[in-house]
Amino acid sequence: MGDAQRPTAPTRPHRPGAHELLAAVLDEGSFRSWDTAPLTVAEAGSDYARELEAAAERAGTDEAIVTGEGSIRGHRVAVVVGEFRFLAGSIGRAAAERVTAAFERATAERIPLFAAPASGGTRMQEGTPAFVTMVKISGAVAAFKAARLPYITYLRHPTTGGVLASWGSLGHVTVAEPGATIGFLGARVYEALYGEPFPEGVQVAENLYAHGLLDAVLPVEALPDIAGRFLAILAAPRVLTPVPDVPKEPLADVPAWESVTRSRRPERPGVRTLLKLGASDVLPLFGTGSGEWDRSLFLALARFDGATCVVLGQDRRAEALEAPLGPSGLRVARRGMRLATELGLPLVSLIDTSGAALSKEAEEGGMAGEIARSIAELVTLPVPTVCVLLGQGTGGGALALMPADRVLAAQHSWLSPLPPEGASAILHRTTDRAAELADQQRVRSLDLLRAGIVDRVVAEHPDAADEPEAFCRRLAQAVRHELAELAALDRTTRLTARHDRWRAL
Repeated sequence: MGDAQRPTAPTRPHRPGAHELLAAVLDEGSFRSWDTAPLTVAEAGSDYARELEAAAERAGTDEAIVTGEGSIRGHRVAVVVGEFRFLAGSIGRAAAERVTAAFERATAERIPLFAAPASGGTRMQEGTPAFVTMVKISGAVAAFKAARLPYITYLRHPTTGGVLASWGSLGHVTVAEPGATIGFLGARVYEALYGEPFPEGVQVAENLYAHGLLDAVLPVEALPDIAGRFLAILAAPRVLTPVPDVPKEPLADVPAWESVTRSRRPERPGVRTLLKLGASDVLPLFGTGSGEWDRSLFLALARFDGATCVVLGQDRRAEALEAPLGPSGLRVARRGMRLATELGLPLVSLIDTSGAALSKEAEEGGMAGEIARSIAELVTLPVPTVCVLLGQGTGGGALALMPADRVLAAQHSWLSPLPPEGASAILHRTTDRAAELADQQRVRSLDLLRAGIVDRVVAEHPDAADEPEAFCRRLAQAVRHELAELAALDRTTRLTARHDRWRAL
């Protein structure tokens, strides 16, 4: 090659070990180890015993798992962190016992848990006895979550096999290291079994995020801020102080069709504007966690004047730019319902949709079934629920987020089984009589109030599109007032009242 410069190999990203990660994420000097001597799993003098000794010397840890407690932005947390340099982070009986014991202690002491696995999966040197420890780990995680304690996972490079198929996939919020290999199947095993390489780019953090399996892909440096925000949102007092209701105002008796046309103005504030102007902190989540996403359904943890809740919001702008609400959007919503239940948080749903998708894909994806399941889950959800009819409320896609303890409506919002144009087409074979049908079908907020479908109407002056900030703050105050009112009720009274309210319709 003479004097020609040789190409340089690409620089590998730095992957921090367990203690380096803890130092980067936890507040300085806050880490306290929970680890005791690991279980004895190898005969003295055996090849496996020598492997364990060499692994400990290389990794600087006595097992593939480090546990303890510390604080993130001042919030106390339990930590379970993998060390890949210890036999590829594999989980044997000793490591599994350490993970399980950490979840059990965190449950007993009622503190959130931050987990950062990095593992090749089950330890092959221990075989099936190590493999079945996935069950006891998953059981400990389930008990921890049943205690309504927050669980954050940070999937590092690599997180594979049984670790991903147990505690790695059970977080309330799941983020991953950029470029990390994350997957159930070992690519080497696939090639050995099937004689061809596993497709590239599948088991990569960014691809899993694109498929709705992760909430975010973040470098280690971003974790303290994001985890700190998550913990701060959830650390808000659960006993809510009452706040004044928004004063009730005389409402202009405008025609239904005028409200329909106003609700479709592009400048009208939607879910994101409402949260930006009316909530004090918002932490967006993404996807179903099961391989799907739908940008028409916005999912987040949020605080309204100190009241922490899960928010489900139909995003009409995303509907217009990408696709109508599909079955996957309602599966995102049902993830939010599970999250509210597991964390013991109230749920706020925001309706603003021109209608669920009408397509081959929606039919084959089970749209009708998802609407039914969303209604059934929401009407029986154990936590307090508030629904806001924010704008358009078309069809089953709107109804799927409605059956709450309290239902508020913006003045120019409306609810209908079809858009008025569709009802006109069915009854008169033309869309020209849409305004007439809107009036006949009693779709507007005042009609819904008289029918007992909504509990109160929040005024617009004269249109939310003309006063977005004032309107959003007014509506947020109304939501916060209802959350405090519901928090003061015992669960049995609240659930009975919800049942009776919807049964009476």
